[in-house]
Order: sequence, then C-alpha cells, then structure tokens
Amino acid sequence: MPKDPPGNPGGPGEEWYPFARVSEMQAKLHRWAAAEPGRRFDDLFNLVHDPATLIVAFDRVAGNRGARSAGVDGLTVADVEERVGVPGFLDDLRSQLKTGTFRPLPVRERTIPKPGGSGKVRRLGIPTVTDRVVQAALKLVLEPIFEADFEPVSYGFRPRRRAQDAIAEIHLFGSKSYQWVLDADIKACFDEIDHVALMDRVRLRIKDKRVLVLVKAFLKAGVMTELGNLEDTATGTPQGGILSPLLANIALSVLDEHVHAPWKPGGTMSTDDRRRYRRQKGLPNWRIVRYADDFAVLVNGERDDVEALRESIASVLATIGLRLSAEKTRVVHMDEGFDFLGFRIQRRRKRGSSKWHVYTFIGDRPIRSLKDKVRALTHRSSQQDPAAVLTRLGQVLRGWSTYFRHAVAKNTFGRLAHFVWNRIVRWWRTLHRWTWTQFRRRFTTAQGRWKPLSADGVVLFDLAAVAVTRYRYRGAAIPNPWLRLTQPA
Repeated sequence: MPKDPPGNPGGPGEEWYPFARVSEMQAKLHRWAAAEPGRRFDDLFNLVHDPATLIVAFDRVAGNRGARSAGVDGLTVADVEERVGVPGFLDDLRSQLKTGTFRPLPVRERTIPKPGGSGKVRRLGIPTVTDRVVQAALKLVLEPIFEADFEPVSYGFRPRRRAQDAIAEIHLFGSKSYQWVLDADIKACFDEIDHVALMDRVRLRIKDKRVLVLVKAFLKAGVMTELGNLEDTATGTPQGGILSPLLANIALSVLDEHVHAPWKPGGTMSTDDRRRYRRQKGLPNWRIVRYADDFAVLVNGERDDVEALRESIASVLATIGLRLSAEKTRVVHMDEGFDFLGFRIQRRRKRGSSKWHVYTFIGDRPIRSLKDKVRALTHRSSQQDPAAVLTRLGQVLRGWSTYFRHAVAKNTFGRLAHFVWNRIVRWWRTLHRWTWTQFRRRFTTAQGRWKPLSADGVVLFDLAAVAVTRYRYRGAAIPNPWLRLTQPA
C-alpha cells in the first residue's frame, strides 16, 4: 500500500485521500499482475483491512441500490450510520478482520420473478451490511489482479464494459460470415459452481491464506430461506453478493480461455491469413462472446462444427460443476435469428436490394416487460398522484430507451410512445371524469396541436424523441480503469 502522506489531518481534500490511495493500490496490483502472468500474490490481507480500503468499500455499499435492504441481522446502511456511526463501525470491523474473529453470516434469501412471465423465480441472497463491506473490500483488492487475466471476449460485471459491447462484437462477426451460432445458456450457473474448482482458480493468483480463507467463508456462509430455514451452500455463489459476479467470472474464465485460445498470438486463428487458410482446408473458425452466464459462440463453418463445439464446451463446463441447459441451448443460423441480452440479432435482406445485413432489434420479451410496467402504473382505477406516476414513468422509459437506443428501434419507440400516451389518457379521463372534448381542450393549443401530457409541471417523457444511434465495436479500445496509473513514473 502507498505510504501515508505527510499531511494535514482535517485539511482540504482529506476526505478524497482514501479513494486516491485505493486507486493507486489497484493500479500497482494490476500492473504487477499484467507484467507477471504466473505471479501469485501474498500479503494481500493487509490491503483488505486497510482503513482506506474499508472507507471506499463502505462508500460503495452505501451508494448501491441495495443499501436500503437488510440482511439477516435486520440492519440497513442507514441504521449503521444512525446507530453506530461509520467511523466506529469500520474501526470495529477492522479489528475483527485483524484478529481473525470476523465470521460472515448467512445471506437472507429473496425470490423475485424471472422476466418474461415464465412463472419461474430467481433466488437472490442479501448479505448483511458488514458482510457487504468486507466483500466490497475483497473485490477492490482482487479485481485488478484477475482483470489482468480475463479475456477480451467477456463483458459482464467488468469495469468499463457494457452489454452493448457484447452485442457490437456479435454484430461485427455475424457480418463477417460467422453465420452459425451456438446460443447457449448455463443451467443455474450461480447456484452450481463447484467451490473446489473455483478456489483452485483463485489460488492460481492468490497465495495469501487469510484471503483464501475469507473468500471460502463467504462461499460457505449459507442461506436463510424466506421460510426461516438455514440451508448450507455446498456449491454456487449466491446472486446478490458484491463478490459473487467477480467469483463467477473467475470460474467462467476457464470457458473463455478454452474457446478463445486459438485467437491468442501464435494460435491457429490469430491472424486473417491463418483463419483464411483454415477455411480453405474446410476447418471452422469461431468466436465466443460472453456476458456473465450468457454466451454465444459464432462459427464460420457448418452446423456440424457447432455441434462439435457444443460437446467440447459442455466438457469444459463440467470441470467447474456446470452444465448447459438442454432446453435453452440451441444451434441456430443467423438468418433465423436469436435473442441475446434482450436484443434480437438476425440477418435479413435489405429492403429494396439484394444485399444481406445483420440487424439488431429489440427482443419481444423486453417490450412485453415494459408494457406490463406501464400498465401497472396506469391502471384505469388507479388513484395515484399523476405527477408522481409521470416521474416514475420517465425513470422507467428513460432507462429502458438508453439501453436499447443503439438497436433498430425508431419505429418501436414510436409505437411504445403511442401506447404509453393512450394508457395515460384513458386513466386520466377516468380519474378526472373528463369527456373526450374536455380532455382535448386541456391538452391542445389554439391551433389544435397536441401539447405534451403533464401534471404539476412534470412532463411525460417522450420515448419517440429518443435519438437512435449506432454503437460502434470498441474491441481493444475499451479503456482500462487503471491504465492512467499503471504507467511507471
């Protein structure tokens, strides 16, 4: 860890020092990990319980949407701030970590329905605030080390990477004759990752036994179900924990390394000439794109080549206790299209020409989900405050359109804007008992043009006005969060 500055305690900028200190620590760890791929890091535990690390970790936990959720101890972040105070809370936590008396508590289970109206539920685990802070501290230390090893084809839960990057890569390779697709789904990925295999992957980089014991303790902490029963966690990394996505990426990196190996320098697919030579010999080329536990393998070859890859991938996943879902994993052609991360990717003939292009549309499921949310907010018998509903609708529509605005979405946005407008009109006419003439008089100008729907100064978000733009494939241009500080002085 960097040395403490000669300073002026309580002086200007002191509140920012922990963040600068942690950033410098992460930059050094990342630089060392990238420079020595086989290096195993020791003496990391001191960085985990360093005061600056815990301050930054608590800040991230407090700024998370789940800050208002309580674990099995019933305490939220607000409770900790009001009852104990952040300095005292962190001092006590640091003491527990240093003396080895810290023990994670079971996570509180919460089930939420899976999107799409399938009737299935997703199990989330909510750790206590104390456990969340320790997990965040572990992530601050471990992430820059493992990021040096992660392949560029994985995008989920990684800094500066987005779902749109994964879609852009699929679009790029789909446009370059990679027409066959293994549209894959891992069955209960977060629930079935083998702990022994995962810890073996962690040990490839981490030598500090105290850190390894702490990571394993979180894996084995158990789950308190909604019925109040305590269940052991023999496998898996419970969804909801701050550390879980990183651990899942560490486990699934075995898949990335296996499928992406031919693209490494010197590999059989590492250059255009080598890939061209393989095709001349009737051999396939492939490219994997992964976002968390969702991945697609694009193949420049034949259907049989994809089937062979499917068996190879299933064998690799079995080494970490995972298996492909037989119901959701399928081999498709790009002309048939497939759904990935809410988008519908399909090759079609351009209207009015003989040219074929790969297009990215919005999938049917996200559209249905958005309509369901709008219907729930604008029920005709609702007595909610119109301004509050418009505010909430704006939040939903703005976030949804920001995610999908890089697809072929202009017409879809227009249709959905019309749907939202009609829902509000029907609701307001019932709420205020307006006739159509009365409503029209309120929301049209003297020239007969419609005004934007508004209530108490809150204007309905206009989905149809959202600009649709092309998202460009960034590839190696994705910025490294620690690059600025990783250059030697």
